[in-house]
Amino acid sequence: MAGYSNNQQAGFAMIVVAASLTAIGLIALTIGGDVLFSDNIQRGNTAEFNECKENDFKPDNCEKYLSRINNVVSGIYIDPEN
Repeated sequence: MAGYSNNQQAGFAMIVVAASLTAIGLIALTIGGDVLFSDNIQRGNTAEFNECKENDFKPDNCEKYLSRINNVVSGIYIDPEN
């Protein structure tokens, strides 16, 4: 059996583009009312990190940060054993 012709491949590509634009439109409708959606997420994560930093990353919900600290880039050095 022969492969798809150029017109068929272009048609498939148009379907994929239409589907992706539909997905983008639905996402825009979902979060459209909250123009600071990503900003609110970032502020919440920053507040959580700062709270963990104040508690020396000891609470259970702060374990996710242990793999990203204790290096020169972060500038945060803790002893997780204490």
